[in-house]
Amino acid sequence: MTQGKDFYAVLGVSEKATADEIKKQYRRLAKQYHPDSNKGEAKAAERFKEISEANNVLGDTKKRKQYDEMRRLGAFGDFARRPGGGPTGGYRGAAWPGARSGAGTPPPGYKFEDFDVGGFGGLGDLFSSMFGGAAPRQRASEPEKGQSVETTLDVPFRVAVVGGKVSIELEVNEECAACSGSGAALGAKVSACPECGGRGSISFGQGSFASVRPCPMCLGKGALPSEKCATCEGRGEKRQRKTVKIMVPPGTDTDSKLRLKGHGGRGARGGAPGDLMITFKVEPDKFYSRDGLDLIAHVPVNVAQATLGSKVSVKTLDEKKVTIAIPAGTPSGKRFRVRGQGIEKDGTKGDLLVEVRVDAPAELSDEAKAAMEAFAAKAGLKY
Repeated sequence: MTQGKDFYAVLGVSEKATADEIKKQYRRLAKQYHPDSNKGEAKAAERFKEISEANNVLGDTKKRKQYDEMRRLGAFGDFARRPGGGPTGGYRGAAWPGARSGAGTPPPGYKFEDFDVGGFGGLGDLFSSMFGGAAPRQRASEPEKGQSVETTLDVPFRVAVVGGKVSIELEVNEECAACSGSGAALGAKVSACPECGGRGSISFGQGSFASVRPCPMCLGKGALPSEKCATCEGRGEKRQRKTVKIMVPPGTDTDSKLRLKGHGGRGARGGAPGDLMITFKVEPDKFYSRDGLDLIAHVPVNVAQATLGSKVSVKTLDEKKVTIAIPAGTPSGKRFRVRGQGIEKDGTKGDLLVEVRVDAPAELSDEAKAAMEAFAAKAGLKY
């Protein structure tokens, strides 16, 4: 962080602004000054860096609390920019007399990083804690893995339980064929980016407050062409649709996930592509449902079959037929278990549960109705 900068002033919000107000203001300013909307304008790029830096602190509850405490105690006043001197004896690790009341200035030689912000420790430690210390920085010239892509895939019930191949269409960033990913037009001269000096990244702030981001002018490439590729507008990549065939594992259930390495977003600077994360949604079946690894077959029977007893044939997942004896007086919803004919997953196999559903006829002839009424009378059934 540039010492002495007022983040509230940078975003144009008051010190009492809510988190939602800060977020809305940041989004408004970021849209206004984003490099994509102000191509080639150095002032806009610098302003974009400032508001991003401010939001990085004020948009985080913990960082904002620490920043407010340092600001209250004068950590961003003139003394914060004063070069540290030699030992003063007696002030190390504690604020000078009057600091908490805002009176006076630090004595000559007072070390800025030793200023004790009550309860938070020295400012040097506090700066590091706000950003988790100095994180390793990846050079822009190094290969960078592409983004992982997440998607949801609907699969038919029977494909999900027995496994099988399905196709899925994705929108991913692919290397621009016109410029081979360089972002430069044919014959254009490529030179180091003036914004980042060819590094491909810029640093927001100083010291422990430094945060590295891809350069907004060259988009992390470190170089700018004299003429951009017209096909990709200098980005070096195009958003394209592609079809991927995947194997659905046997026993797949709704919300099961599958990771496919190398099928995600394009990597930067020759880096490996990201991964594809698929979340399955299993479509319902007209005949089957499931309970864990148990397969449930819903079999309709008529009133006579349920009342007098009968036999029904049911197909298993491998298209074989099993015969089930329905005893007389079987109620609707009764289940009959066939061992080992359910869903198989990781070497474990469930059972087939045949669930009887008694269907009453929608219409009866006069003769059939009379017979049913006679049956009900003899059986003592109320209707």
